[in-house]
Amino acid sequence: MENEQNVLEIRGLRSYFFTEKGTVPAVDGIDLDIPRGKIVGLVGESGCGKSMTAKSIMGLLRAPGRIAGGSVLFEGRDLARLSDRELRRICGRDISMVFQEPMTSLNPVLKVGRQVRETLLVHDRSLNKQEARRQVIEMFAKVGIPEPERRYDCYPHELSGGLRQRVMIAMAMVCRPKLLIADEPTTALDVTIEAQILRLMRQLRDETGMSVLIITHNLGVVAELCDLVYVMYAGRIVEQAETFDLFDHTAHPYTRGLLASIPRIGANPDRLHTIPGVVPNLLHLPKGCAFCNRCELADEACRTASPELVEVGPRHKARCLRCQKGGNA
Repeated sequence: MENEQNVLEIRGLRSYFFTEKGTVPAVDGIDLDIPRGKIVGLVGESGCGKSMTAKSIMGLLRAPGRIAGGSVLFEGRDLARLSDRELRRICGRDISMVFQEPMTSLNPVLKVGRQVRETLLVHDRSLNKQEARRQVIEMFAKVGIPEPERRYDCYPHELSGGLRQRVMIAMAMVCRPKLLIADEPTTALDVTIEAQILRLMRQLRDETGMSVLIITHNLGVVAELCDLVYVMYAGRIVEQAETFDLFDHTAHPYTRGLLASIPRIGANPDRLHTIPGVVPNLLHLPKGCAFCNRCELADEACRTASPELVEVGPRHKARCLRCQKGGNA
């Protein structure tokens, strides 16, 4: 990762929520690189800090949350220190995001085609409305929206959840950004359209050199699409590796639990593997390893010492005391 040119470099990012009950470390000192032209996966259960990482990149944290430390370097510029005006020039044109809930992201009183068209017109002053409309309809067709010319004039409530999500993907891709952040982009889609969207992301990456950060809990999507993977737990990165290395040489017990939870053909459908317990309350994290209360391998040292992220192989790191001792988790 260090030897490749990165479009985005996150160093020591800390995004905290300062509440009356205490400070919530939603993102707690993470490092993350997105190489140019690569697709990077950010994986973990709900509540691990994945979406907060994306919102920190896009400057979307609102009080009581804020970036408390670290840097977010996009082509050498620290997004965390830009003014709102400077950030607006970059976000939407050079960096786009597909949000998890399309109904809360689309304006309910404007036609969806107009909303996507406005994105183009704001970031490309040379376009007229007719040319922008043509490009939007073309993108609607690319993301699998049937009858794109008719759907252009629909309101959000007239579309299904899957169609609204495809509109959001079209809005994010229409400016052909250098970096696309996709937060659970295929959640509301059936498997056929999911495959089509994943192919489209890869195709745009190949055509334009666009980089992608895809946030997901679906390890099947990661295996299909990603070049690199970061596994996040309780606000920290607990494992990072190239995709095939992560699947073939899993180092962290949490990652192993996620992989074991994938349903497999031929397995007993009544005995699916689960990781015991839940993600800890970030206000009351365990003293040692954040995963120790759910880990089958945890011992007394895990409950008292906080592990560092250490190399366990070429371009492969894990946050586990067993790895620090030179053993296997």
